[in-house]
Amino acid sequence: MLRARTKVFNKYERQGEETSKHVSFFRFLLRYPILLFAFGPPIFRTPSDNVDATKGILDIWSFIQIGLLLMIASRAFWRMARSRSIFIPKQIRAIFLFALILNFLFLISASYSPSRPVSAAYAIMYFLTLICVYEFILDVYRKPPDLLRFLFHLRLTALLLFILDLVILPFKPNYLLGKTDEGIRFSGGAIAPVGLICGVIAIISAYTYLHSLESRSRAAVLFMVGFIGTFSTQSRGAEIALVVSLAFLGFTWAKIGRYTAYLFVSGFSLFILLFGMLIVSAGGERLWSIFNRGGDTRSFENASGRVEAWNYVIQYCMSRPWGMGYIVGFRIIFRSYTSFESGQSLSHIGNAHSTFVQVLSDAGWLALAIYLIMLVKIVRLALRFANKHTYAMFTQYNSYRMTIECSLVMLLYFISSGVSAADYDIPLRVYYYWQFIIIAIILGISARLLAAARARPSILPR
Repeated sequence: MLRARTKVFNKYERQGEETSKHVSFFRFLLRYPILLFAFGPPIFRTPSDNVDATKGILDIWSFIQIGLLLMIASRAFWRMARSRSIFIPKQIRAIFLFALILNFLFLISASYSPSRPVSAAYAIMYFLTLICVYEFILDVYRKPPDLLRFLFHLRLTALLLFILDLVILPFKPNYLLGKTDEGIRFSGGAIAPVGLICGVIAIISAYTYLHSLESRSRAAVLFMVGFIGTFSTQSRGAEIALVVSLAFLGFTWAKIGRYTAYLFVSGFSLFILLFGMLIVSAGGERLWSIFNRGGDTRSFENASGRVEAWNYVIQYCMSRPWGMGYIVGFRIIFRSYTSFESGQSLSHIGNAHSTFVQVLSDAGWLALAIYLIMLVKIVRLALRFANKHTYAMFTQYNSYRMTIECSLVMLLYFISSGVSAADYDIPLRVYYYWQFIIIAIILGISARLLAAARARPSILPR
């Protein structure tokens, strides 16, 4: 029995060595087309174009988005149909079971949605995305790529999208800039959301810098690009999420050893000292005005109208616990809502502006509970396999640990920014695809290591 397990383990080792060679960016795209989802694709559309799927108003970009999803999903179906087995470890299957139940609730919500065909179409697109993720996990489970290289390719994708934003900005600023009460924001529009892609650039660059995975000068430059780009959006949600994610990354890095812990504590203390000096010299009120974009306290407390929308969804679901209908329900039902506090229409808010509230409005309290359980299980699995001591005796798995640890930081960034943004729950959105790609990486590595653990059970933490 032990000899059979060792043979299985050695087979996985050889496969890992075969696929650890350098693979170009374009070969990665051909081998793992799920990476194409990270591009979006870029959509050259302004808010004034009035494209609204709930009313059946579509444009050429809508068909390109759907076509990309259908193309990658068809490939995933074909590869799974030709596969001798589509089974993955039960821990991963359990998470997918929750995802399928959530998808089923979304599909059921189409029966009471204000626009049944559109809600059903979105639910089908959610299912097709799950198929793409499952096929990627199955592929990584059997023959893993160089997953650290995969993260570098993700950063390259984000960098290319950011360059595209900068190139288009002087010629078509209305595609990229958004006007708010606080001023103009460099949001990226539908081409490439700056807050998302720059956050990814900053996190991956910070991780490679701390762990010396590339030239530190290059990592530092790219980190500053991502950091400045994120703060150029003037989005408090993205800024807070990035600070939280970087703090978590610093804490995990400090756990490596005594020297890194000393550096982390010293750096954190220096930051607190400098920040205190800045408050004393510039004044707390001035700094608060800069952080709040010159808005008043009431605007901050109301989260620019979001709190009223959240209260509306919660009150609605208290009397109708099944929700409003997937995606479309909130858009149509909330359009007629008028703010009682300001006396102004809030119909310009097209979604719940919170991933968690959006899930609640989509299919009710049960869907929100399943979504939260699914996220908790994914994070627990990532924390389990990001444990450095787990792989101290297995150097060939160190790249897996680093990849899953960096992916966990990015997932934390998505979850944190998702508190004030609903795009992570809306199919065809770039946010939605990026979160699924990171989840696929975490689950793919976890499936791979669970398979290896059958040969050497001591590899897993108790």
